[in-house]
Amino acid sequence: MPATTKTRRFLVVAFTTAAVAMLAFADLQKGEYTPSQLGSLQQPAPQHLVPDANFAVSAYPVSTLDLAPGDGLQEVRIYCNTCHTPRYITMQPPLPAATWEAEVNKMNKAFGANVPDEESRKIVAYLQAHYAADTRR
Repeated sequence: MPATTKTRRFLVVAFTTAAVAMLAFADLQKGEYTPSQLGSLQQPAPQHLVPDANFAVSAYPVSTLDLAPGDGLQEVRIYCNTCHTPRYITMQPPLPAATWEAEVNKMNKAFGANVPDEESRKIVAYLQAHYAADTRR
């Protein structure tokens, strides 16, 4: 077997192994958030603290923006607030209902929001009911 074939085979095996390791690590790092965890940090303190160091962690800031009450509001607060402030919803111009669905799909597919399908449907329905062009107050 020529050296280039061995090198090529080695590179394919090395790349595949690295890709599998990165995917496994990324899967371990993704968060699952529930209403009881909203606004809290799910991270342990460092294992080895230096005796003369100061460590302080304040509460994670949770936006107090008043969104329209309704079915799906809790899902919006849990999943949308994970990546961005709810102000992104209210600062949008009145969008057609189909555009809100496209936005939620974009957050899941392009930006990797990883919102379960049932919750995505609730979020879309909430946004269409309260922030679409024909329903916005």
